[in-house]
Amino acid sequence: MTRIAMTLAAAGALALGMSLAAPAFAVEEEEPAAANAAGPKVCNQGFVYSSKQNSCVSYAGAVPISCETGTVYDVDTNSCLQLQAGLHDPQLYQQGLQLARAGAYENALDVLGKVSNRTAPVLTMIGYATRKLGNLDEGIAIYHQALAIDPDNLNTHEYLGEGYLDAGRVDLAEAELGTLEQLCGTDCPQYRALADVIAGNAWN
Repeated sequence: MTRIAMTLAAAGALALGMSLAAPAFAVEEEEPAAANAAGPKVCNQGFVYSSKQNSCVSYAGAVPISCETGTVYDVDTNSCLQLQAGLHDPQLYQQGLQLARAGAYENALDVLGKVSNRTAPVLTMIGYATRKLGNLDEGIAIYHQALAIDPDNLNTHEYLGEGYLDAGRVDLAEAELGTLEQLCGTDCPQYRALADVIAGNAWN
């Protein structure tokens, strides 16, 4: 065998070995934000972790909230897997948001507490989870911290209004409703949600 033939044979064997060692998975509707991280990962809303594909995949259904802090639901094994270290802030925020909206407030605070950049949305969800755990005054104070960063944050004004209602301050809740009307009108979701709460049609 000539040297050129030997070289080509070796290259072919190497390529074949690499293809066998690292199969490529076809991922449908993969979530780009978490596609490159190794191991179990936090997924954005509407996605769950798939250990089979090692990525976030679309999942039509409610994400279970029974997982312990520091773990994430795996759709393939129907179990909770340990999260990998080094998650980026957007991923942590999305996971904390999902947990808070699902009612897992303590887990949400644990995840949101790991976010390094405390933006207004992050503080708003921390305030939300804190308030839902019964720490009303602390939650309201955190909402004000969020508004100090972003005075026009619609979600913060909505949740602050709900917090004032929890505290029995209907006047302050109505003031937040007036602020929302100025910021986004009477058709935006935040205005309608707070208006419903004030009217006694829903409590969030």
